[in-house]
Amino acid sequence: MTMQATGDKRGGSGVTGRVTRHKLPDRIYHWLMAASVLTLVGTAFLPIIGIKFKWVAPHWIAGCILTVLVSYHIVRATIWLDWRSMLVGVKDVINAWRSVRRAMLLPGDAPDKPGKYPLLNRVYHHAVASVVIATIVTGLLMMIKVDTPLWERNPYFFTDMTWGWIYVLHGIASLIVLSLIMMHIYFGFRPEKLHITRSMILGWITREEYLEEHDPEAWVISDERDGKG
Repeated sequence: MTMQATGDKRGGSGVTGRVTRHKLPDRIYHWLMAASVLTLVGTAFLPIIGIKFKWVAPHWIAGCILTVLVSYHIVRATIWLDWRSMLVGVKDVINAWRSVRRAMLLPGDAPDKPGKYPLLNRVYHHAVASVVIATIVTGLLMMIKVDTPLWERNPYFFTDMTWGWIYVLHGIASLIVLSLIMMHIYFGFRPEKLHITRSMILGWITREEYLEEHDPEAWVISDERDGKG
């Protein structure tokens, strides 16, 4: 059973039961994106380390699926989700500085609790979004040189210099994506982050986790805004 209510926002006493963090469409999107990205990474890097197989077709098909998924997410986030909760502001910079000072055992105010998404989550999201969009754009351009059921390859569409830059940018972005995946998996299994990982599987965090990790004034839980705040 999942129950949400605003109640006393300052104390969060009105929040009972489980708090929905990710709705089903967003969880489905996340895992489909993960599957497509891992397919892209596998088909791109396994042949480099000597594992030979016909990788071109599954690579570009996974790339097309990723393009559709990212386009869907952009539309959903813009229209139905609270995209402003992902923005980074002056308050976040101040809290980050307070966290650094506390880590260095220096005196000063404690950082405020975050809203739905902690600062590092938002920074990571923006980094992933940037490099994934870069791989999508360069990958779609590279498909001009691939035979598909929709068109024949045209390796002369761009000059050799332009093709070179496209391949370089695609390769750099792919390496960054691989690094971010490893970082994501590592932090996903950290004990203090397991509740976030669980929420991407089951959709919810507990009331205690909500009150302990988040500011109820920055992430207001209600029936109307459940999953959006």
